[in-house]
Amino acid sequence: MGAVPKHKLGKSRKGRRRSHHALKAQNLVPCPNCHELRLPHQVCRSCGSYKGIKAVEVKSE
Repeated sequence: MGAVPKHKLGKSRKGRRRSHHALKAQNLVPCPNCHELRLPHQVCRSCGSYKGIKAVEVKSE
């Protein structure tokens, strides 16, 4: 048999516990090569460059 709560938790107590569960907005920075927004410390999806060098070949659609 699993663990069962002995008393009901109120809405405010439950809400205070879940106050840190919210999603945070991503920190996007412009690519120095093509000026598209990208995640920091990651290869740019539009041009494939990272720290000024071509890291990945990007497929053109």
